[in-house]
Amino acid sequence: MQTDALSSLVTDALEELKAQEIVELDVAELTNVTDVMIVASGTSSRHVSALAGNVVEKAKQQGVMPLGVEGRNGAEWVLVDLGDVVVHVMMPETRKLYDLEKLWSDLPMDRGDARQ
Repeated sequence: MQTDALSSLVTDALEELKAQEIVELDVAELTNVTDVMIVASGTSSRHVSALAGNVVEKAKQQGVMPLGVEGRNGAEWVLVDLGDVVVHVMMPETRKLYDLEKLWSDLPMDRGDARQ
């Protein structure tokens, strides 16, 4: 599945269960690990877990098997690794603490020197 289609699938799955503050970050120029990170908030640990579960379910229905799912037990922060798209579903307090949007936006775009 193309990255854009996978991002749309994830966003739709999150919106379906009323995720809050969905943000898509293009990190393709910043890391070799993934192309897109999607960050969203849930209203409770149960909601966070349900959001991540819906992402996994919708991905599997389209033939995309998650490479990993981490954090479901505590459900303060659940990460769903879909390869080209990594999804972070977090409680608002956890999201504020780690501030992934700022972390990834503050990285320098020119990584040519860092790779040498």
